[in-house]
Amino acid sequence: MKKKTPNKLKILNDPIYGFIQIPNSIIFDLIEHPYFQRLRRIAQMGFSNLVYPGANHTRFQHAIGCIHLMQKAVRVLRFKQIEISKDEEVALYIAILLHDIGHGAFSHALEHSIVSGISHEEISLKFIKKLNEEFDGELDLAITIFEGKYHRKFLYQLISSQLDIDRLDYLKRDSFFTGVTEGNISSDRLIVMMNVKDDELVIEKKGIYSVEKFLIARRLMYWQVYLHKTGLVAENMLVNVLRRAKELAENGVDLYASSALKYFLYNQIDKDNFTDDTLEMFSNLDDYDILSAIKEWTNHSDKVLSLLSKMIVDRELLRIEIQKTNFEEVDVQKKIQKFSKKLKLSAKETSYFVFSQRIINQAYNSEIPILILNKKGKLKDIAKASDQLNLQALTKPVVKYFICYPKYK
Repeated sequence: MKKKTPNKLKILNDPIYGFIQIPNSIIFDLIEHPYFQRLRRIAQMGFSNLVYPGANHTRFQHAIGCIHLMQKAVRVLRFKQIEISKDEEVALYIAILLHDIGHGAFSHALEHSIVSGISHEEISLKFIKKLNEEFDGELDLAITIFEGKYHRKFLYQLISSQLDIDRLDYLKRDSFFTGVTEGNISSDRLIVMMNVKDDELVIEKKGIYSVEKFLIARRLMYWQVYLHKTGLVAENMLVNVLRRAKELAENGVDLYASSALKYFLYNQIDKDNFTDDTLEMFSNLDDYDILSAIKEWTNHSDKVLSLLSKMIVDRELLRIEIQKTNFEEVDVQKKIQKFSKKLKLSAKETSYFVFSQRIINQAYNSEIPILILNKKGKLKDIAKASDQLNLQALTKPVVKYFICYPKYK
């Protein structure tokens, strides 16, 4: 019996945009690949669901949303007589689909704990290059655009800039799933206002108010969601759990973990030794590995590991204080001494429960500006073109400091 050729022109139903078309067979094949399917098992917003119970959406959903918005952007720019070849179009779809493929479990937490010196963007590029080998070089142009090496700058800006397709989806999607309406931007309006001038991606002057709303929404989402104090505590506790597990592993302590997680716990992985074998192990590591390990570690004989794990599982998190000035090291040390006695742990062990850090929120970076195109064909930075005084303030980084410690009296 003759084998049927699968239909690769699928339509997916998305809660944000409705029906999303898979534009061609190579995109379908990339979505079907195990590297990409892994994104179904990685939460888009880490532990934000401990604050906003609906925030359980995944990197997979985000990537699919991005390819939908990129199709709209290509149609709009072509309608405005911007030439985009078929090869460039497909490359854009591939690049935006795979832009987050290198994210580790719980997104950013792994970058600071069990893998060091290599960012998720660099791991994404390694994945894309590996896929390119499997797809016989069909991703060559996508890689060139992804790395910012293509001669048409605006194509890269659609993938990575201050008003890129990535941000247009995640703000709208995260707003929807958290229920925080302040982040609900008009991605359609912003895309319709896109144009290209002097090889730069620009926004027509009619869209200036939509850009203002986008920047303000981004600022509010950072303070209300991405840098929410409970989310900060949970993510830092996760980092500390993994740091403690890594420390125990280095000292030869036996830890329950999946084979993928064990590989990263018991080996020092950095940029220099991140081989193809490492990439393969990384492709098998997701949120499920971390959560199952943490659940098991609640019963581990190491008090630091078990207590931190239990606090995360039961959502009995550390207390957090946030202020505009740095916490004095002497005050941090006093808290470490105080809780060292209460927890019956050494000062070093107590530092997993008492720590101080800083957070930075810069809603708009004028060094890589969003350019507004006026009717005379002139370009102007949105911060100068806008009559919204708040936008100038958004260019300044806001730095805050926080300290975490146990909720003992």
